[in-house]
Amino acid sequence: MRTALRTTLRVALVLAASLLVAALVLVRDAERIIPKGEGKVELDVGEFEAFPLPDYAAAVVSDDYKSYFIEVEPGIKNHVLEIGQGYPVYLQHGNPTAGLLYRRVPELLPLDRFRVIMPTMVGLGFSTKIPASDHTLDNHMRWMNRVLTTLDLTEAVYAGQDWEGPVGMGALSLSPGVLKGALVMNTGFRAPRAPMDLSRAHALVKTPLVGEFVVEAMSSFFFKRLAGVQGDPTTMPPEVMDLYRRPLEDSGNGKATLALMRMVADGPDHASSPALRNIERYVEGLDIPVELVWGMNDPILGRGLPFTQTMFPTAPVTETEAGHFLQEEVPEIIAVALMHVVDKAQKN
Repeated sequence: MRTALRTTLRVALVLAASLLVAALVLVRDAERIIPKGEGKVELDVGEFEAFPLPDYAAAVVSDDYKSYFIEVEPGIKNHVLEIGQGYPVYLQHGNPTAGLLYRRVPELLPLDRFRVIMPTMVGLGFSTKIPASDHTLDNHMRWMNRVLTTLDLTEAVYAGQDWEGPVGMGALSLSPGVLKGALVMNTGFRAPRAPMDLSRAHALVKTPLVGEFVVEAMSSFFFKRLAGVQGDPTTMPPEVMDLYRRPLEDSGNGKATLALMRMVADGPDHASSPALRNIERYVEGLDIPVELVWGMNDPILGRGLPFTQTMFPTAPVTETEAGHFLQEEVPEIIAVALMHVVDKAQKN
């Protein structure tokens, strides 16, 4: 009897120790992982470190794309895809995707007139991976602004959705005068006036360890859930999810997805709220052509259209049956709206 009890206690202690170790591993801050390229890409503003895309990513874009890194700070590299020549169009993705999210849009644009620039946020895609604690709105704004200034953009039309709304607008706000027109899709530019949660998922993952378990330990399951935020779930098949999931898992640092979810302000005192208030003031002071394209079947931000319309009361609105990632569902509508905005920007 005593032997059995001792055995049970040993098993319980080993199990408890294992769970403790697993918990500590999950909540670790993680290391910076700096990607390495190969060769050079030449642009008018200088030479940059080339990055040959892995086969699974190269298969979804044409050979005409330039793929390169911009080192915005020592060890912090933003991966950039660009194609075409002419008027700069800056397309900013959000969480948990990458610049590849927009890959279907340039196919529908006149690339002899448009230079399409698709950077990837630090922590996602093929950009540098960073500790969770380094994911702040101020950091992402600063890093993305340095991408734009390194490319010496003096004017551009911008498109953004999800986190790319505040990050992109925030980056542009640091270089006043560059933004000449905008396409806004399923995003927001205001700090909360009262405590709130953007979605049930955002509320759930705020809890330490729970968030790490749901988003990191069950990464494959989490990414499969992306189909559920689409108007048409078939637009997010496994091979598309892999474009966004594999760079995180292959790098060994998948902290960005959870960190960016926790970066969403849940009240006026959240760490992101001061930057959001600055972005809100910047947006309210804009006098540029703007169009709105909205995915009405987005369970996260679909209901946010009226709030965004108050910020752009004269902007034409196109309501679609798309969900959260409109770029995967309605690239044709996005391309048409971009052409409208660029035409208006060039006439101003």
